[in-house]
Amino acid sequence: QVQLVESGGGLVQPGGSLRLSCAASGSIFSINAMGWYRQAPGKQRELVAAITSGGSTNYADSVKGRFTISRDNAKNTVYLQMNSPKPEDTAVYYCSLGPRQYEYDYWGQGTQVTVSS
Repeated sequence: QVQLVESGGGLVQPGGSLRLSCAASGSIFSINAMGWYRQAPGKQRELVAAITSGGSTNYADSVKGRFTISRDNAKNTVYLQMNSPKPEDTAVYYCSLGPRQYEYDYWGQGTQVTVSS
């Protein structure tokens, strides 16, 4: 059974920076695709960024140039570096893992990110 645990959320000022981490249990991490999703109150969950087992990345248009997804297979961890966040980035952020990009079987419990001055 794979478990995903997010950390690093909190309150950040617009224009600041924040890094989210997602630690995965299990030895299959390195061959899986990973993704970060978010859900704001009253809105549907949406993809923020995705990374394949080989390191290829994709981003939502709304975060391109500001957010960076990366992974450290030795630490079974995926990161989301959030630079210049905006109030509209406020949401609960979830990491996910699956056999292929956008086919995620496992989800973390979520971490709250609030962008406010």
